[in-house]
Amino acid sequence: MILIITHKTDFTVDFVINKLNKQKIKYKRFNCEDILKNDCSLNFNNAYSYSILGETKYQSVWFRRTKLPEISNLRKEEKIYVLNETDYLIKNMISSLPVKKWLSHPNYVYRAENKLLQLQEALKIGFKIPATLVTNSHEELKKFIKTYNNNIIVKPFSYSKIDYCEGTKFLFTNKVPFNIISNIDSYDLTPCIYQQNITKKYEIRVTVVNNKVFAAAIYSQKDKDTKNDWRRKNLQFYKIDLPKTIEFKCISLVKKLNLKFGAIDLIKTKKGEYIFLEINPNGQWAWIEAQTGLQISDAIIKYLI
Repeated sequence: MILIITHKTDFTVDFVINKLNKQKIKYKRFNCEDILKNDCSLNFNNAYSYSILGETKYQSVWFRRTKLPEISNLRKEEKIYVLNETDYLIKNMISSLPVKKWLSHPNYVYRAENKLLQLQEALKIGFKIPATLVTNSHEELKKFIKTYNNNIIVKPFSYSKIDYCEGTKFLFTNKVPFNIISNIDSYDLTPCIYQQNITKKYEIRVTVVNNKVFAAAIYSQKDKDTKNDWRRKNLQFYKIDLPKTIEFKCISLVKKLNLKFGAIDLIKTKKGEYIFLEINPNGQWAWIEAQTGLQISDAIIKYLI
Protein backbone atom coordinates (compact mmCIF):
# COMPACT_ATOMS: atom_id res chain seq x y z
CA MET A 1 0.00 0.00 0.00
CA ILE A 2 1.28 3.44 -0.99
CA LEU A 3 0.57 6.50 1.15
CA ILE A 4 0.41 9.78 -0.78
CA ILE A 5 0.73 12.91 1.37
CA THR A 6 -0.65 15.95 -0.43
CA HIS A 7 -3.65 18.28 -0.64
CA LYS A 8 -6.84 18.46 -2.70
CA THR A 9 -5.54 20.79 -5.45
CA ASP A 10 -2.30 18.92 -6.17
CA PHE A 11 -2.87 18.16 -9.85
CA THR A 12 0.49 16.40 -10.18
CA VAL A 13 -0.80 13.78 -7.74
CA ASP A 14 -4.04 13.53 -9.74
CA PHE A 15 -1.94 12.77 -12.83
CA VAL A 16 -0.22 9.82 -11.12
CA ILE A 17 -3.36 8.58 -9.36
CA ASN A 18 -5.08 8.16 -12.74
CA LYS A 19 -2.32 5.71 -13.66
CA LEU A 20 -2.44 3.97 -10.28
CA ASN A 21 -6.18 3.41 -10.75
CA LYS A 22 -5.71 2.02 -14.26
CA GLN A 23 -3.00 -0.34 -13.03
CA LYS A 24 -5.08 -1.27 -9.95
CA ILE A 25 -2.22 -0.38 -7.60
CA LYS A 26 -3.34 0.14 -4.03
CA TYR A 27 -2.81 3.55 -2.47
CA LYS A 28 -4.36 5.98 -0.02
CA ARG A 29 -4.36 9.73 -0.47
CA PHE A 30 -3.96 11.82 2.65
CA ASN A 31 -5.11 15.40 2.02
CA CYS A 32 -3.47 17.38 4.80
CA GLU A 33 -6.13 20.09 4.96
CA ASP A 34 -8.49 17.34 6.21
CA ILE A 35 -6.23 16.25 9.07
CA LEU A 36 -8.78 17.31 11.69
CA LYS A 37 -11.37 15.09 9.99
CA ASN A 38 -9.25 12.14 8.85
CA ASP A 39 -8.55 9.01 10.88
CA CYS A 40 -5.07 9.38 12.41
CA SER A 41 -3.62 7.79 15.55
CA LEU A 42 -0.10 7.49 16.94
CA ASN A 43 0.38 5.09 19.82
CA PHE A 44 3.30 4.69 22.21
CA ASN A 45 2.74 1.71 24.48
CA ASN A 46 6.08 -0.07 24.92
CA ALA A 47 6.30 0.05 21.11
CA TYR A 48 5.36 2.63 18.47
CA SER A 49 2.39 2.05 16.18
CA TYR A 50 0.29 4.21 13.91
CA SER A 51 -2.96 4.17 11.99
CA ILE A 52 -3.52 6.57 9.09
CA LEU A 53 -6.68 6.30 7.01
CA GLY A 54 -7.26 2.88 8.53
CA GLU A 55 -3.88 1.47 7.51
CA THR A 56 -1.20 0.43 10.00
CA LYS A 57 1.59 -0.54 7.61
CA TYR A 58 2.47 1.31 4.42
CA GLN A 59 5.02 -0.03 1.95
CA SER A 60 6.08 3.39 0.68
CA VAL A 61 5.28 7.09 1.06
CA TRP A 62 5.17 9.75 -1.65
CA PHE A 63 5.60 13.02 0.20
CA ARG A 64 4.33 15.77 -2.08
CA ARG A 65 2.88 18.83 -0.36
CA THR A 66 1.12 19.83 2.85
CA LYS A 67 -1.66 22.32 3.42
CA LEU A 68 -3.29 23.53 6.60
CA PRO A 69 -7.05 23.33 7.21
CA GLU A 70 -9.44 26.26 7.23
CA ILE A 71 -10.25 27.25 10.82
CA SER A 72 -13.34 29.23 11.73
CA ASN A 73 -15.27 30.28 14.85
CA LEU A 74 -12.10 31.17 16.76
CA ARG A 75 -10.45 34.42 17.71
CA LYS A 76 -7.47 35.40 15.57
CA GLU A 77 -4.99 34.50 18.32
CA GLU A 78 -6.63 31.12 18.89
CA LYS A 79 -6.73 30.42 15.16
CA ILE A 80 -2.99 31.11 14.85
CA TYR A 81 -2.34 28.80 17.81
CA VAL A 82 -4.42 25.93 16.39
CA LEU A 83 -2.86 26.27 12.92
CA ASN A 84 0.66 26.30 14.39
CA GLU A 85 -0.10 23.19 16.44
CA THR A 86 -1.67 21.50 13.40
CA ASP A 87 1.35 22.31 11.25
CA TYR A 88 3.62 20.91 13.95
CA LEU A 89 1.49 17.77 14.18
CA ILE A 90 1.55 17.17 10.41
CA LYS A 91 5.33 17.57 10.18
CA ASN A 92 6.05 15.43 13.23
CA MET A 93 3.54 12.72 12.39
CA ILE A 94 4.77 12.36 8.82
CA SER A 95 8.49 12.42 9.57
CA SER A 96 8.14 9.82 12.34
CA LEU A 97 6.42 7.17 10.19
CA PRO A 98 8.52 3.96 10.28
CA VAL A 99 8.40 3.43 6.52
CA LYS A 100 11.60 2.51 4.67
CA LYS A 101 10.80 3.78 1.18
CA TRP A 102 10.15 7.50 0.68
CA LEU A 103 9.90 9.85 -2.28
CA SER A 104 11.39 11.78 -0.44
CA HIS A 105 11.60 11.84 3.37
CA PRO A 106 10.25 15.19 4.62
CA ASN A 107 13.28 15.87 6.83
CA TYR A 108 15.50 15.81 3.75
CA VAL A 109 12.99 17.74 1.62
CA TYR A 110 12.88 20.62 4.10
CA ARG A 111 16.68 20.66 4.37
CA ALA A 112 17.12 20.58 0.58
CA GLU A 113 14.88 23.63 0.12
CA ASN A 114 17.77 25.74 1.47
CA LYS A 115 19.03 27.47 -1.71
CA LEU A 116 22.36 28.37 -0.15
CA LEU A 117 22.95 24.74 0.81
CA GLN A 118 22.04 23.71 -2.75
CA LEU A 119 24.73 25.98 -4.19
CA GLN A 120 27.32 24.68 -1.72
CA GLU A 121 26.59 21.04 -2.57
CA ALA A 122 26.43 21.75 -6.31
CA LEU A 123 29.92 23.28 -6.17
CA LYS A 124 31.27 20.27 -4.27
CA ILE A 125 29.94 17.93 -6.97
CA GLY A 126 31.59 19.99 -9.71
CA PHE A 127 28.72 22.03 -11.12
CA LYS A 128 29.43 25.53 -12.34
CA ILE A 129 27.16 28.11 -10.72
CA PRO A 130 26.54 31.84 -11.25
CA ALA A 131 28.52 34.20 -9.04
CA THR A 132 26.15 34.70 -6.11
CA LEU A 133 25.84 37.20 -3.28
CA VAL A 134 23.56 37.37 -0.25
CA THR A 135 24.13 40.52 1.76
CA ASN A 136 22.61 43.38 3.74
CA SER A 137 25.62 45.58 2.99
CA HIS A 138 25.19 48.28 0.37
CA GLU A 139 28.96 48.45 -0.08
CA GLU A 140 29.27 44.71 -0.77
CA LEU A 141 26.40 44.86 -3.22
CA LYS A 142 27.92 47.82 -5.05
CA LYS A 143 31.21 45.93 -5.41
CA PHE A 144 29.30 42.93 -6.78
CA ILE A 145 27.38 45.09 -9.26
CA LYS A 146 30.60 46.73 -10.46
CA THR A 147 32.36 43.36 -10.86
CA TYR A 148 29.64 42.17 -13.24
CA ASN A 149 29.23 45.44 -15.15
CA ASN A 150 25.77 46.29 -13.79
CA ASN A 151 24.48 42.98 -15.18
CA ILE A 152 22.93 41.12 -12.24
CA ILE A 153 19.64 39.46 -11.40
CA VAL A 154 17.69 39.27 -8.16
CA LYS A 155 15.44 36.44 -6.98
CA PRO A 156 13.59 35.47 -3.78
CA PHE A 157 14.90 33.06 -1.18
CA SER A 158 11.78 30.97 -0.89
CA TYR A 159 8.34 32.45 -1.45
CA SER A 160 7.64 33.40 -5.05
CA LYS A 161 4.25 35.00 -4.52
CA ILE A 162 2.44 37.53 -2.35
CA ASP A 163 -1.26 36.97 -1.65
CA TYR A 164 -2.94 40.38 -1.61
CA CYS A 165 -6.65 40.88 -0.90
CA GLU A 166 -7.14 41.89 -4.54
CA GLY A 167 -5.20 38.89 -5.91
CA THR A 168 -1.85 37.11 -6.03
CA LYS A 169 1.31 38.74 -7.31
CA PHE A 170 4.15 36.45 -8.44
CA LEU A 171 7.80 37.28 -7.81
CA PHE A 172 9.93 36.21 -10.75
CA THR A 173 13.67 36.38 -11.30
CA ASN A 174 14.41 39.87 -12.63
CA LYS A 175 17.37 41.76 -14.00
CA VAL A 176 18.15 44.69 -11.72
CA PRO A 177 17.52 47.83 -13.83
CA PHE A 178 20.11 50.59 -14.07
CA ASN A 179 17.88 53.22 -12.43
CA ILE A 180 17.82 51.09 -9.27
CA ILE A 181 21.53 50.26 -9.48
CA SER A 182 22.43 53.94 -9.76
CA ASN A 183 20.38 54.72 -6.62
CA ILE A 184 21.08 51.55 -4.66
CA ASP A 185 21.80 53.44 -1.41
CA SER A 186 18.20 54.66 -1.41
CA TYR A 187 16.82 51.12 -1.06
CA ASP A 188 16.56 48.83 1.94
CA LEU A 189 18.16 45.46 1.19
CA THR A 190 15.42 43.00 2.05
CA PRO A 191 16.23 39.24 1.98
CA CYS A 192 17.00 38.08 -1.56
CA ILE A 193 19.66 36.46 -3.72
CA TYR A 194 21.81 38.43 -6.19
CA GLN A 195 23.51 36.62 -9.04
CA GLN A 196 25.57 37.29 -12.11
CA ASN A 197 23.27 37.45 -15.13
CA ILE A 198 24.50 34.69 -17.42
CA THR A 199 23.79 34.82 -21.15
CA LYS A 200 21.71 31.77 -22.03
CA LYS A 201 21.38 29.67 -25.13
CA TYR A 202 18.44 27.89 -23.53
CA GLU A 203 17.31 26.57 -20.16
CA ILE A 204 16.86 23.00 -18.99
CA ARG A 205 14.60 21.34 -16.45
CA VAL A 206 16.10 18.06 -15.29
CA THR A 207 13.78 15.77 -13.36
CA VAL A 208 15.54 13.04 -11.40
CA VAL A 209 13.64 10.06 -10.00
CA ASN A 210 16.03 7.87 -8.01
CA ASN A 211 18.64 7.03 -10.69
CA LYS A 212 16.55 8.04 -13.72
CA VAL A 213 17.15 11.36 -15.48
CA PHE A 214 14.58 13.16 -17.64
CA ALA A 215 15.72 16.36 -19.36
CA ALA A 216 13.66 18.96 -21.21
CA ALA A 217 14.76 22.21 -22.84
CA ILE A 218 12.94 25.55 -22.66
CA TYR A 219 13.87 28.05 -25.36
CA SER A 220 13.26 31.04 -23.12
CA GLN A 221 15.49 33.46 -25.05
CA LYS A 222 13.13 33.60 -28.03
CA ASP A 223 10.64 35.73 -26.08
CA LYS A 224 11.69 39.00 -24.41
CA ASP A 225 9.27 38.37 -21.54
CA THR A 226 10.91 35.07 -20.56
CA LYS A 227 14.60 35.92 -20.95
CA ASN A 228 15.14 36.14 -17.19
CA ASP A 229 12.44 33.71 -16.02
CA TRP A 230 10.68 31.17 -18.25
CA ARG A 231 7.80 30.88 -15.76
CA ARG A 232 6.31 34.17 -17.01
CA LYS A 233 4.63 32.34 -19.89
CA ASN A 234 3.47 28.82 -20.71
CA LEU A 235 6.41 27.80 -22.86
CA GLN A 236 6.72 24.54 -24.75
CA PHE A 237 9.22 21.99 -23.39
CA TYR A 238 11.24 19.70 -25.66
CA LYS A 239 12.89 16.41 -24.78
CA ILE A 240 16.70 16.55 -24.97
CA ASP A 241 19.68 14.35 -24.13
CA LEU A 242 22.26 15.56 -21.65
CA PRO A 243 25.97 14.69 -21.62
CA LYS A 244 26.54 11.72 -19.32
CA THR A 245 28.78 13.86 -17.12
CA ILE A 246 25.91 16.29 -16.46
CA GLU A 247 23.44 13.45 -15.86
CA PHE A 248 25.86 11.99 -13.31
CA LYS A 249 26.15 15.33 -11.52
CA CYS A 250 22.36 15.66 -11.35
CA ILE A 251 21.99 12.18 -9.84
CA SER A 252 24.88 12.86 -7.48
CA LEU A 253 23.32 16.09 -6.23
CA VAL A 254 19.98 14.40 -5.53
CA LYS A 255 21.77 11.64 -3.63
CA LYS A 256 23.99 14.12 -1.77
CA LEU A 257 20.84 15.83 -0.48
CA ASN A 258 19.39 12.42 0.54
CA LEU A 259 16.50 12.83 -1.89
CA LYS A 260 14.85 10.36 -4.26
CA PHE A 261 13.40 13.11 -6.44
CA GLY A 262 14.64 16.46 -7.63
CA ALA A 263 13.66 19.06 -10.24
CA ILE A 264 16.89 20.79 -11.27
CA ASP A 265 17.13 24.01 -13.26
CA LEU A 266 20.17 24.45 -15.50
CA ILE A 267 21.35 26.98 -18.06
CA LYS A 268 23.15 26.01 -21.24
CA THR A 269 25.31 28.93 -22.30
CA LYS A 270 26.19 29.97 -25.83
CA LYS A 271 29.67 28.56 -25.12
CA GLY A 272 28.15 25.14 -24.40
CA GLU A 273 28.63 25.21 -20.63
CA TYR A 274 26.02 23.85 -18.22
CA ILE A 275 25.31 26.12 -15.23
CA PHE A 276 23.42 24.98 -12.13
CA LEU A 277 20.74 27.35 -10.81
CA GLU A 278 18.74 25.46 -8.19
CA ILE A 279 16.94 22.26 -7.26
CA ASN A 280 13.33 21.94 -6.14
CA PRO A 281 12.98 18.77 -4.03
CA ASN A 282 9.27 18.59 -4.85
CA GLY A 283 9.01 20.41 -8.17
CA GLN A 284 6.13 20.10 -10.61
CA TRP A 285 6.59 18.02 -13.76
CA ALA A 286 3.23 16.70 -15.04
CA TRP A 287 2.95 19.31 -17.83
CA ILE A 288 6.49 18.47 -18.96
CA GLU A 289 5.53 14.80 -19.34
CA ALA A 290 2.39 15.79 -21.25
CA GLN A 291 4.40 17.96 -23.67
CA THR A 292 7.45 15.74 -24.15
CA GLY A 293 6.36 12.17 -23.53
CA LEU A 294 9.04 11.75 -20.85
CA GLN A 295 7.82 8.92 -18.63
CA ILE A 296 8.39 10.60 -15.27
CA SER A 297 5.17 9.24 -13.75
CA ASP A 298 6.10 5.67 -14.66
CA ALA A 299 9.46 6.08 -12.92
CA ILE A 300 7.71 7.39 -9.79
CA ILE A 301 5.24 4.51 -9.74
CA LYS A 302 7.99 1.94 -10.34
CA TYR A 303 9.96 3.33 -7.44
CA LEU A 304 6.99 3.40 -5.06
CA ILE A 305 5.97 -0.20 -5.75
